[in-house]
Amino acid sequence: MKRSVTTGALIRRALVEAPSLTVGLRLTLGMAMAGQAITVITPILIQILIDSEILDEGAVDIGNVFFLGVMAVLALSVGVVVGRISLLRLVNTSSTGLSDLRTKTFGHIMDQSVLHVQSERRGNLLSRVTSDITTLQEFMEWGGVGMIIAGSQVVLATTVMMFYEWRLALIAIVGVLLYLLMMRWFQRILSRNYDAVRVEVGRSLGVLSESITAVPVVRAYGVEDSTKEKVGEALERRFRVEFKTFRFGNILYSTAEIFAGLLTAVLIVAGVLIGVEVGTTAGTLIAFLFLTNLLIEPMQILVETLEFAQSAASGLRRVVEVLDDEIDVVEADNPESLRPGGLSAAFDHVHYCYPDGPEVLTDINVDIPVGSRVAVVGETGSGKTTFAKLLVRLMDPSEGVVRIGGVNATQISFEDLRSRTAFVPQEGFLFDDTVANNVRYGRIEADDAEVWTAFHELGLGEWVQGLPKGMDTMVGERGGNLSAGERQLVALVRSWIGTPDLLVLDEATSAVDPALDVALRHAIDKLTEGRTSVTIAHRLSTAEGADEVLVFDQGRLVERGHHRDLVEAGGVYSSLYSDWTAGTKSV
Repeated sequence: MKRSVTTGALIRRALVEAPSLTVGLRLTLGMAMAGQAITVITPILIQILIDSEILDEGAVDIGNVFFLGVMAVLALSVGVVVGRISLLRLVNTSSTGLSDLRTKTFGHIMDQSVLHVQSERRGNLLSRVTSDITTLQEFMEWGGVGMIIAGSQVVLATTVMMFYEWRLALIAIVGVLLYLLMMRWFQRILSRNYDAVRVEVGRSLGVLSESITAVPVVRAYGVEDSTKEKVGEALERRFRVEFKTFRFGNILYSTAEIFAGLLTAVLIVAGVLIGVEVGTTAGTLIAFLFLTNLLIEPMQILVETLEFAQSAASGLRRVVEVLDDEIDVVEADNPESLRPGGLSAAFDHVHYCYPDGPEVLTDINVDIPVGSRVAVVGETGSGKTTFAKLLVRLMDPSEGVVRIGGVNATQISFEDLRSRTAFVPQEGFLFDDTVANNVRYGRIEADDAEVWTAFHELGLGEWVQGLPKGMDTMVGERGGNLSAGERQLVALVRSWIGTPDLLVLDEATSAVDPALDVALRHAIDKLTEGRTSVTIAHRLSTAEGADEVLVFDQGRLVERGHHRDLVEAGGVYSSLYSDWTAGTKSV
């Protein structure tokens, strides 16, 4: 989203993205206007009271004085009550609407490809869904109401002022217009400042999140001081930008008070002079001064709310930026379903290039038959993981076609694709929940009996029973209560319970402790039995038992065949295997 987009355009966009913001809005605004209209009756009654009763040449009618006084107080009270009801209505509507906007923003992030999400700092994405929308919500609930009420009060007060004394009203209007022109200049500066504030908030959240997650690494390498310094610098940058903005806002507040005092003084002097010249009554002048206060007070509210509005606009701008990010992995308009049974896979002249980066896969052509076990090997950075992510459509190729079950992967419905394929990453991510609930991510509707059966079918029943609370054991944030190997076991069971026809494992055994190595290998053998599987092999012992080995080198598929044949061929795979066997012997 470019900076040239106005605040009004951003608000209209928010109403489009979260239409519930407009539910009952007309009635709410009508009530707010009605409340102000009733309030404006008060100075009219005061004018009548003074001119017709108190300063009248005849005797004062105490009954009329009492009646007009009660009506003035009643009008003021009713206006306040109606205004409060409109406030509560707007709070409820804005809370619901912005909750919908937060959900939609999060959903848009979840729909993005893995590459897109990984290219953004988590703190930035987190701040879009949390603090940016929270700022907008706070403004809508309080500042927005203040601006609506203040704006309607300005209009009504000005209208009544014109009725009483148009010359004084013109003086007030000219003063207000001059002040608003000055506010436009302030608004531009505040907008830039609050954009900078929201950026620094996102950066500081990213640094904090990264540093907290990396505590074990930080302590292991003794870099606590440098890490604290890095976090301190991020927080200091945020503080400086926020302080600069808040200081400017305070200057803005002071101008409102100065303006109010000057305008009141000018109107009093002008009112006295005009009153002497044309015979304006005392009651009219007092009512006019009362209306002047009704004009100045909302102007002060508008000025004080302006800073809040700019912060909200900056947050909304960042939210809209997320919603405007094009989703690069989209479902086809008329998606196809996969045929029942096993799944094959094929790459037809596939190329992949990261945005603004070099090509990482070049002209990949390969067929993976139904039920075959394929191992993918190569040096770090050779394109193995990219190949795996393209295979389950976590990303789409830059050129060429990936086919699953003979169907172009881009034409398969997401529901069908996710239910028929499974991807186990190098590090099995676990949510801060029980072991059983983490397994259920493979099939949400699975009950405890089915989860228990899944562990036993993979030969992991004894292991899960040995946990403190069995399947009800809490794994901790990111699975921190379990070892790397134990997390991988849970990830494998999660894949198994989904009964996929195509399984892709990205170096699933690369970080396993020796105590669980046998259990993990047995689980993988059971998991891949009878289904098409592609394993990114870190340990080449995996490749030894594969039906076919695909060898990648610098983004190209340079060799393919059976383990024994490739070793004898003396090529890239033979060199990798020699290095691996030499390394295992030296351990």
